[in-house]
Amino acid sequence: MVTAIDIPSQASRATPAADRAIAMWLFACCAMIFVMVIIGGLTRLTQSGLSITEWRPISGVLPPLSATDWQQEFALYQRIPEFQQLNPGMTMEAFKGIFWWEYVHRLWGRLIGVVFAAGFLVLLLRRQIRRSLAPHLIVMFGLGGLQGALGWFMVESGLSVRTDVSQYRLAAHFMAALAIYSYMFWTALTLLPSARADATARRLRPHLLAIAAVLVTTLTFGAFVAGLNGGLVYNSFPLMGGTIFPGDAFRTAWSPFEDPVTAQFIHRWLAMTVVALIAALWLRRGAALAAARPINLLAVMALLQAGLGIGTLLLQVPIPLAAAHQAGAVVLWTLALWGLHATR
Repeated sequence: MVTAIDIPSQASRATPAADRAIAMWLFACCAMIFVMVIIGGLTRLTQSGLSITEWRPISGVLPPLSATDWQQEFALYQRIPEFQQLNPGMTMEAFKGIFWWEYVHRLWGRLIGVVFAAGFLVLLLRRQIRRSLAPHLIVMFGLGGLQGALGWFMVESGLSVRTDVSQYRLAAHFMAALAIYSYMFWTALTLLPSARADATARRLRPHLLAIAAVLVTTLTFGAFVAGLNGGLVYNSFPLMGGTIFPGDAFRTAWSPFEDPVTAQFIHRWLAMTVVALIAALWLRRGAALAAARPINLLAVMALLQAGLGIGTLLLQVPIPLAAAHQAGAVVLWTLALWGLHATR
């Protein structure tokens, strides 16, 4: 199905085959962003995010190559509050362990930029990009660069006074990555031929929009829970300390964003709302053939993601399970986007 961003230019060689090639390239970039989210989660879970204390977009491509280089990096880390207050006895070997997580995280971000820029230039030189699509691709590349700057802005918040990064900047960094991912994924779907949604499928679109709205709010509060280490309090389900409403929640107006108990309370109830909305969607799906696959997968993934979230909470945030829960959140969001696209 052709949409407004697919109007061909006379100067281009845009064809359905070229559109499919562009879509596959964008899907590949989406996959790399998905991996980036997982690496970022592991970097946070291993408390590695502050191990590199300088932002060197070009020279930072190379890791320390000598004992002197490693000593310099370690000396920089020893200046920040995280080392002084939490890790004063850290050895060089332990430092290397956290350094490599953050290094891979930054290197993978650079690699995404290279893959995107190289693909764009190749397709542009072959004149396979429709004129109306080029601005979207340029915006995507620009947003990727801004995301790198936002990542450094996040890291910087933990280098002088705090022993960790600001939960506000962490949430902004995560949601910005999700926005770029969504933009690419939706554009790629639009470039592929698809059947027009029938009346039954279109009837489900408002329901899917409601799911998307609640889900993106849930993901945002999930980032706040992560930034506040909210998964380490009230490790029980469905009650919190034996009650539905914990007495130490919502003590101030800013509690949802600054108190781990409140953030976790909001996140878990939003998550249950998402599961309920998706279950209701699945029950009323009817003969919506155009959206049958994404809706069915969305229902299965919602149950799996709920299980991952509960397991992460009950087991007090084991790293593999917590990383799987973060990855599952992106998968769930992807399926919601696919469902929305199929019902447009």
